[in-house]
Amino acid sequence: MEAAATTCYRHPSTEAFVRCTRCDRYICPDCMREASVGHQCVECVKEGQRSVRQSRTVFGGAMSRATAPVVTYVLIALNVLAYLGEVVQPEIVDRFAVLGAALTGPDGEQYYYRGDTFPGYELTGIADGEWYRLVTGAFLHLPPDASFGVMHLLFNMFALWNIGRAVEGQLGRARYLALYLLSAVGGSVLVYLLAPDTSTVGASGAVFGLAAAYWVIHRRLGHDMAAVNRFMAGFLLWMVLSALFTSWQGHLGGLLTGALVTYGLAYAPAKLRTGPLQLAGGLVLLGLFAVAVVMRTSALTGG
Repeated sequence: MEAAATTCYRHPSTEAFVRCTRCDRYICPDCMREASVGHQCVECVKEGQRSVRQSRTVFGGAMSRATAPVVTYVLIALNVLAYLGEVVQPEIVDRFAVLGAALTGPDGEQYYYRGDTFPGYELTGIADGEWYRLVTGAFLHLPPDASFGVMHLLFNMFALWNIGRAVEGQLGRARYLALYLLSAVGGSVLVYLLAPDTSTVGASGAVFGLAAAYWVIHRRLGHDMAAVNRFMAGFLLWMVLSALFTSWQGHLGGLLTGALVTYGLAYAPAKLRTGPLQLAGGLVLLGLFAVAVVMRTSALTGG
């Protein structure tokens, strides 16, 4: 009596003479995947790949084979698109800039707010619940007819391009995006706390946050800090000099936020460098920002 022919478990019509070294089922040549010993079937290879622990950077981000700084590209594109929107609709700046509190009159113009409202004048800004300005203002820049004009956008995008690529490569995309947005919000919050009657725009707060992150990252990795310190000194000098015509509060707030966030990512114990715990830390920081905004609003409006 002849033995029954064995067939591939995935292709029953195809004879098979080799067993998978992992599940011991017969597999045909089309289903064979070379292993360290013998061959494995397609399903066992996939299962093995899922069970392999993904390597991570020292900051907790997943290692990625992709080298393109996708998030940096997207952020630059969003800033440029927002600027084009300003050119087409200049009123976008007044509607979405970081503005703590102002009075909008019947003529549509904005006036200083000193704690009182008047008939026909409406409170405008973060103090009136327009919290979105804390984020949207960081994607706007001075319009073309301003003194600094388009150079404001070009300078910030040049800095974002140079610093962002390096920081994104170290932190990974998700943590890098979180750092950028938290730095932007941190800069806006400090503007609201210290200069609530000033209308500000620009990605400078977020860029200063990335600069602080760049410094912390190099220090954590043990790199030669001489060149990095010179780079950081230049950024700090720019923050001082630009205080005459830009929002130093936004720069400082972004710088401090970026340093704090990256320090937590870099120097937290290894067991705390997990996605859920880092997400919780970011939410706590957002909560602190929210408390600061609520307290400042209460002080401005009398509760």
